[in-house]
Amino acid sequence: MTTLRQALFGIALLAALALLVWSQELRISMANQDTRLATQDATNAREQAERHLANANALRATLHQERTAQATLRTQQDQLRQGLAKRELTIEALKRENTELRNWAAQPLPDAARWLRERPALTGADAYRQWLSSRGALHAAADQPTQ
Repeated sequence: MTTLRQALFGIALLAALALLVWSQELRISMANQDTRLATQDATNAREQAERHLANANALRATLHQERTAQATLRTQQDQLRQGLAKRELTIEALKRENTELRNWAAQPLPDAARWLRERPALTGADAYRQWLSSRGALHAAADQPTQ
């Protein structure tokens, strides 16, 4: 009986060893799969970070261009304001020097010109668009009498 017992004990030991090896193999394959998934996630995260960096750089460049354009527009606006002020001073000086020009400037505008300058107090783009579309149609330039 002892040899039978030893054989059974050897078979049980081999079965336990096989079960241990099989469980270790499962753990190793799971660890390898987790490693592959982690590597893939890291690669995806790197690619996404690179895309975000490229977007941020593009936005930064666009912002720089916009700021440069705004600065240019502010400079042009200042130059236009200075030119307008200079022209107004020139007109006032001419009015003081020339009586005929002063009398002409004091006359009221003709009705057609006054109508073009009349505009109600508008609040917002919708009100302006409504006001423009509600105005009467202008006559063609050929229909106007020559002055």
